[in-house]
Amino acid sequence: MSLLSTLLQAAPSLGLSHFGAGLGAGLAAIGAGLGIGNIGRDAMSAIARQPEAAGDVRTNMILAAALIEGVALFAIVVCLLLAIK
Repeated sequence: MSLLSTLLQAAPSLGLSHFGAGLGAGLAAIGAGLGIGNIGRDAMSAIARQPEAAGDVRTNMILAAALIEGVALFAIVVCLLLAIK
């Protein structure tokens, strides 16, 4: 049995809105984790190539990670609000 058919069988008991909200919140969290991981990897690579630019790279990395985290938090809150209704 495929994963999709299992999820679709579970969806009516949860309600489609609750199922979609949970799926959306999970995808937002996974996307934020991947995005911040990519930023960290690329920042470490840039610092390894040019150690004298470490301060600027670190500042930009923290700013980008904070923006991604804010968008992910907003997406999760929207999904949770949809689950309540």
